[in-house]
This record gives sequence, structure tokens and C-alpha cells, in this order.
Amino acid sequence: MSGFLRVAETHAACDVLGPGTRFVVWVQGCGIGCRDCVSPQWIPFRGGQEVAVRQLAGRIADSDAAGLTLSGGEPFAQAGPLADLVEEVRGRRDLSVMSYTGYTIEHLRAHGTSEQHRLLALLDILVDGPYLVARQADLLWRGSANQRLHLLTERHAEVREQADRSAGLQFEVGTDATVRWLGVPPVAGLRGRLEHHLGLVPVQAANRPEELSP
Repeated sequence: MSGFLRVAETHAACDVLGPGTRFVVWVQGCGIGCRDCVSPQWIPFRGGQEVAVRQLAGRIADSDAAGLTLSGGEPFAQAGPLADLVEEVRGRRDLSVMSYTGYTIEHLRAHGTSEQHRLLALLDILVDGPYLVARQADLLWRGSANQRLHLLTERHAEVREQADRSAGLQFEVGTDATVRWLGVPPVAGLRGRLEHHLGLVPVQAANRPEELSP
């Protein structure tokens, strides 16, 4: 087992990044470099926190979430530790697993490493392809029209009947008056629009999740 993951952020109860309520792990580091990335401070491989796979698996298994979603950053840049995480979680509880990737599924299958193949084989849902701001679209769990939603198992077959439009955004207000939002923005430039209309100042550069304060 790979002992550690480089993690940017986690959230134990997200309702807008996959079916049902999900524990989301955003990993640190991405080598793809999509223009206008919604999480720019998670691109560098330096940053985030080093988290023990077994410890994080315990938190996920002990949560009330019905599934696990992997995002980032680029999950397939840490495919080995994430595959270990999924296996460790499922050894405790049979959660569904969804992942985002900037690669296409064809690329991963044809050119991926053995660890990337292992992670892919563990997934129930994959959203693939880079974010393209010129093709911004209002789609289910995706930000641009080139991105595809792959149901790799029949665990969530009902998604085929679901309307292919944005799942919306999840807003949370902290006791310190920070406002945090999660999800895939259905329109480009959402952060700027929030700041303009609500008079908010960004606490940090992240967009997923985003934190803003008055």
C-alpha cells in the first residue's frame, strides 16, 4: 500500500459532485494545465497536506456519505495511493466511487500506467476530458461540453434517466462569516459575478471549494 496522499481539501457531505451525498477528496497537483482552471492553487504539486491513506480511509468510511468523489488537481497523477484509498475504504464499507480526470478514458486505457489502470477499474463513474472555457456548458457534474460522463458499472444506472443539466452549487456559511461553495459552475466567471453582486472579497484563490468573506 502507498502510505500517503497529497491532499488539497476534503468535504464530508457534498451533494453536487456525484449521485447522493458524497465525501469529496481534492488532490494536490495537476500537470495538464487547463486554461481558466477553477482550482488554480491546486495545480502545483507542492502544497496541500500529506495525509495517511489509512487515516483518510477511516474518515471516509466513518462518514455518513453514500459515495466517494475524487477531484483536484488531477486524481490520476496520484493513481496508486488513490487506488489504495478506494480499496481500504471498500474493505470497511461498499461505497460508490466517482472520479474526475483531465485525460480522456481512451488515453488512460491505451497509455495509462498500471496504477492508473488499477484506479480506473475501481470506479463506478468517470468524468473525463480537460475543462475548456470556450465550451463552457450547463451539464450534469461537468463544466464544458467536451467532458463526458462514463457509467463504468451499473451501480448508478438511474443516472442515464437523469436530466443532463447542472446539479447546482452548494453554499455554506461559516461561523466566521466566510461563504464556501462547492460544485461545478454552470457558467463561466462565476467567482467574479459573486464578488460583484454580493460585494464579497476572496479569502483564497480556490474555486472548488471556494471561500469568500464580507
